[in-house]
Amino acid sequence: MNAPLSTLDTIMPEIGRSARASARALALASPVQKHRALAAMAEAIRSGRARILAANAQDVEEAKAAGATPAFVDRLALDEKRVKGIIDSLDLVRELPDPVGKVMESWTRPNGMTIERVRVPLGVIGIIYESRPNVTADAAALCLKAGNAAILRGGSDSHRSNEAIQASLAMGIEEAGLPRSAIQLVPTRNRDAVGMMLAGLDGNIDVIVPRGGKGLVARVQKEARVPVFAHLEGICHVYVDRHARLDMAKAIVLNAKMRRTGVCGAAETLLVDYASAATVLGPLVTMLP
Repeated sequence: MNAPLSTLDTIMPEIGRSARASARALALASPVQKHRALAAMAEAIRSGRARILAANAQDVEEAKAAGATPAFVDRLALDEKRVKGIIDSLDLVRELPDPVGKVMESWTRPNGMTIERVRVPLGVIGIIYESRPNVTADAAALCLKAGNAAILRGGSDSHRSNEAIQASLAMGIEEAGLPRSAIQLVPTRNRDAVGMMLAGLDGNIDVIVPRGGKGLVARVQKEARVPVFAHLEGICHVYVDRHARLDMAKAIVLNAKMRRTGVCGAAETLLVDYASAATVLGPLVTMLP
């Protein structure tokens, strides 16, 4: 779907309004209700995996036809193992302690007044990300756990995959008695939708989180009219100390680089203590394909 600007002017404000209404319900949801929602979301992904994989296959075919690099296609592609990884991630978030209402700090003033710093939901979080479709589930789960509504705008290349994943997540949320609109996906590839999110959707977005490459993050930081939680560049170093066991170092370096070379967390630099470089560096480098 690539909605014209006139349609976006109707769609996007409504997404913002419904997210705001959902945020109120989520902020009051009990830990038990959120726990139940995350369990139902995981089950819905499991039940819908054939539909998710079929949608992803279309995205991958389109990306290959457009000349995408093998690394890009690897980030985009899903298979049974990666869908299971999405389910496992939802289960992992479900088992985390509920953060809402937790007292982070407390002190008493000389006049006897007690002041507490308490964790509360932010409200509506807009998340703008690129090709990896698993981010749709990860972002939705983390927002829900913290009592926030989410507006998700994934990469154009993974639009079909994101739609299929979001549809399953929404089914799970609804099954737990929470509003379906708590997790919404921007239903268009039109880039103007990103600009509307950065403008705040009439005050309905409280914070924007960009997840992607340097260009995306730079655009968000430049254009956003709401607060932004941003990163820029990671430093994916593996350091091998002089006292490290060579067999352990080999296992760690191999996993850090070769487990999945196309993701942003793959190792970029191998740093070896000078004192052991003569005996360690060679074996570490030559074992890599």
